[in-house]
Amino acid sequence: MTTSARPRRSILYMPGANARALEKGRTLPADGLILDLEDAVAPDAKEIARQQVADAVSAGGYGGRELVIRVNGLATPWGHGDIVAASGSGAHAVLIPKVESADTVRQVAAIMDAAGAPADMAIWCMMETPMGMLRADEIAGASPRLACLVMGTSDLAKDLHCAHTAIRLPMITSLGLCLLAARAHGLAILDGVYLDLGDDAGFAAACAQGRELGFDGKTLIHPKTVDAANAAFAPSEAEVAWSRRIIDAHAAAEAEGKGVVLVDGKLIENLHVAEARRMVALADAIADLEKAVG
Repeated sequence: MTTSARPRRSILYMPGANARALEKGRTLPADGLILDLEDAVAPDAKEIARQQVADAVSAGGYGGRELVIRVNGLATPWGHGDIVAASGSGAHAVLIPKVESADTVRQVAAIMDAAGAPADMAIWCMMETPMGMLRADEIAGASPRLACLVMGTSDLAKDLHCAHTAIRLPMITSLGLCLLAARAHGLAILDGVYLDLGDDAGFAAACAQGRELGFDGKTLIHPKTVDAANAAFAPSEAEVAWSRRIIDAHAAAEAEGKGVVLVDGKLIENLHVAEARRMVALADAIADLEKAVG
């Protein structure tokens, strides 16, 4: 799988055991939903949540939102059954928690294949442990089904014994390793959650930092943060307008046999045009998704 222009500005965790939350997800402006069978579900509710999530996805009504089911780990009593149920649900992807090796990804892919999962059903990986960071490259290249890495910064901070500061300096190495691995293998990558729901300014700063670092979007824990994440990770009108100017100017230069062109005094080459096309494609995809979501 390769990174596409599919918008992933806001990916909201929804507890799989909460039927009202699953229903509410059909109305939220998030680009995608992670229907959680792992951390958000108590052990005695695991199997009920699994059936509830599979039924909700199969019933549809989520518009163009990307639907991802976070399963329990393969070492748990529920992991295998979660993957089998997800494979036949119609979800777009399965999210594996605490991935630390390529073998784990390949095992999940094999279970999905055996369960008849569609060829285009993706695997996403939670990157949330020191071992996961050190093996990010091999994990990112583990399977053609792999489409996205998801940072689990809360668990990572716990394992690193580090402070979860505003600028996240203690985690910059880990974030960078995963960003490098994702881009080297053509994957999407999502930033971790922001836990202080009362700190709007801090959340906005975290989103701005995430976009500056290169993340495609942010994972979220509350619907009230969706709009801010959508705004932070979407190309601005000015960026889209500039991108279109670059594309047009470079095309005109190429028609005259020139490889480079000046736009407002700035030298424009093929690499700038490639990024401009990505930006325009993302803006167009966001517009299409917002129409589908309504």
